Amino acid sequence: MIIKELAVGPLMANCFICGCPETKEAVVIDPGGDANSILRSLADDTLKVKYIINTHGHFDHVSANGKIKDATGADILIHPLDAPMLTNLSSNAAIFGISVENSPPCDQTIEEGDTVSFGNVTLNVIHTPGHTPGGISLFTNGFVFVGDTLFAGSIGRTDFPGGDFNTLISSIQTKLFKMDDTVKVLSGHGPETSIGREKRYNPFVGGG
Repeated sequence: MIIKELAVGPLMANCFICGCPETKEAVVIDPGGDANSILRSLADDTLKVKYIINTHGHFDHVSANGKIKDATGADILIHPLDAPMLTNLSSNAAIFGISVENSPPCDQTIEEGDTVSFGNVTLNVIHTPGHTPGGISLFTNGFVFVGDTLFAGSIGRTDFPGGDFNTLISSIQTKLFKMDDTVKVLSGHGPETSIGREKRYNPFVGGG
């Protein structure tokens, strides 16, 4: 699988491009800004975007949805509990003193147990609420894309509307931490980590 990471937008959120090397089909996970950079990165590998997947509905992970959709025709996917956030991004962005345009509404909703396939790659959808009610993680072949659920040495904020600390901790401990220690964790901000590292050292949910 092709995995490309770009830090985008004013909050430097991690946008991930995942592609099938055989078919060149791809998904864009969390295009939070800098649409032109994302499109150039896709063009570098001649990737055709099938889906835009939002791990949650905060503006810094969805703000380039519209431009990527316009350029590629890809469908926007998000959990149904976060879908209403796409067309009401201003209140979330205003917390940071930022003005943004709304995303188009989603084309499909995805939930726990669903799969998203592109080429020969399949992502398994895991509902990991807590940062937002509809937060999801995406697992495939030793990698899990967790949005703002879990970070290297930290966890997602729960002080935004819809956030809940106990729910977030439960999502991490009962779903993510059930994965093999070797699984690489690709977060919505910051560096890559692993399930095993966070189990041992994360002071919020691990052994730190």
